Amino acid sequence: MNFFAGKLAVVTGGGSGMGRELVIQLAVAGCSVATCDVNAASAAETAVLAQAGGPGGVLVTGHTCDVSDEAQVLRFRDELLAQHASEHVDVVFSNAGIGGGESFVTSRREDWERTFATDWWGVYYCARAFLPLLIASGDGVLVNTSSVNGFWATLGPGIPNNAYCAAKFAVKGFSEALIEDLRTHAPQVRVAVVMPGHIGTDIVANSRRARGLPEPELMTETELRDLIPARMWPEGASADQVRQLLVRSNADFRDKAPVTAAQAATIILDGVRSGAWRILVGEDAKTLDWLVRAKPEAAYDYAELGRMGAAQAPPAPEPEPAPEP
Repeated sequence: MNFFAGKLAVVTGGGSGMGRELVIQLAVAGCSVATCDVNAASAAETAVLAQAGGPGGVLVTGHTCDVSDEAQVLRFRDELLAQHASEHVDVVFSNAGIGGGESFVTSRREDWERTFATDWWGVYYCARAFLPLLIASGDGVLVNTSSVNGFWATLGPGIPNNAYCAAKFAVKGFSEALIEDLRTHAPQVRVAVVMPGHIGTDIVANSRRARGLPEPELMTETELRDLIPARMWPEGASADQVRQLLVRSNADFRDKAPVTAAQAATIILDGVRSGAWRILVGEDAKTLDWLVRAKPEAAYDYAELGRMGAAQAPPAPEPEPAPEP
């Protein structure tokens, strides 16, 4: 039987990337979906695409919501219940996320807190808003998106990623803590935490937009220098050259990733179907997970981490179903 057929799912951050692909694949599987995004046009476009691909009886709705604002999350909840004529939801994918606030030392406080609010408080607010509705379903699943940066708090030498990593560690810890909490107090709901590696999405461009910055071609030199730390500004490069570099790097992040957004969505949905509580997405995620677990004290000794990776490839991980009480 199709696990998702006839159910109602919620997907945050559904305007692009993994969120959009989750909505589309859920609709194809016969699941009605309410998706939200801070970009109203993107959420609406996703709803149209998914509705067109779904069988009869499936309803896909698009909503505008900034998940870092609890009032907007509650409004989103009320809208979707009314539009889907439902008193419960079956699956919630807290997928929305942005980057920014790379350094606690040098980044602007507002950038740090904007990223942390979206990536952590958004997950928290959605759990608060939707858990009672998952309980009411009798067989609910809460799926929280963390990251490899939820167990490895850096992007590598000289590339701190402070706010994002702090938020993703919080999502991972919160989700794991819910395993026993739900088993004890709401056994009709289970939780899964998703930890993607490099996935081909528009998170780089979306993060820039979340900071109120224009497209790279329209950015002033002041905006460019605010976005790119001085130590990473190419020596001798003009503002026009940096604009072109940004356009190319954004496209490469999306188009040259080892895992596409569609592939990532398939892995996530397969993991939920199987009952897994821990879903690693991508070989890079599996490798980093193995390396950090094998020798945690070497996690930020990049030379040692490299030697470990070269010496022994990680074993293929087995699926991880929710533990028995």
